[in-house]
Amino acid sequence: MEMDSQIESGQKRRVNSKDDLIADVGSGSIGCCGWMIVILAGLFVFSLFPFTIWFCIKIVQEYERAVIFRLGRITDRKAKGPGIFFVLPCTDSFVKVDLRTVSFDIPPQEILTKDSVTVCVDGVVYFRVSDPISSVANVSDADFSTRLLAQTTLRNVLGTKNLAELLSDREGISHSMQASLDEATDPWGIKVERVEIKDVKLPHQLQRAMAAEAEATREARAKVIAAEGEMNASRALKEASLVIAESPSGLQLRYLQTLTTIAAEKNSTIIFPLPMDVISHFMKK
Repeated sequence: MEMDSQIESGQKRRVNSKDDLIADVGSGSIGCCGWMIVILAGLFVFSLFPFTIWFCIKIVQEYERAVIFRLGRITDRKAKGPGIFFVLPCTDSFVKVDLRTVSFDIPPQEILTKDSVTVCVDGVVYFRVSDPISSVANVSDADFSTRLLAQTTLRNVLGTKNLAELLSDREGISHSMQASLDEATDPWGIKVERVEIKDVKLPHQLQRAMAAEAEATREARAKVIAAEGEMNASRALKEASLVIAESPSGLQLRYLQTLTTIAAEKNSTIIFPLPMDVISHFMKK
């Protein structure tokens, strides 16, 4: 419950900060001088309309959005596109933002786990731009910043885990990293969709020690299973001997069955069983 309340409070703070940022964007005025320049640019475009129209029309693809700056200020709270939009050639400039999901590999990181074991871990991150205006106005390079942040987040999260948790709870580590990255990149207009741990490389000495431990465990388990099988077989033989002792003809039938089995293998060896009762009779004399 405490963890859920912390997550909810963190989400509320993120939403509030994002709302404040959106309120700030586009709220500034370009001033009287700026409006004069815009009017002059409009008159220039209107006077040379047949030729300047080609400089005013811009096109962005379905997966792109355009953030327009007019005299250095963002003109609208919403990015333009997809399709056709118009700009003033002298006062407006725009930045294209790609909204498609981007994936990148986290370079292998040498990490010291909680139980002082050095491992090399790499992963992959999937993210996309959710707010084009924030990705342009709040960070210099959203893609590069997200890559650097993913590396440091991987080291910070795995530094709190021991080796057993690192090897067995990869899904939980991935969710923890995704939550941390998503919270940190939200002011940049970045949505982290998925984080996965690709590979965990252990030192060779530790690999040999773990292999020896696993082999010893398997050998001990095999010995226990063999001992249990011997015990069950001895019990079955005991029950069989009791059944044969109740019927003396059963021993003769068992002998004939053994001869049939030997004959099927084309073996000329024939075994003649000697009852123990006969030997005990002579031993008494």
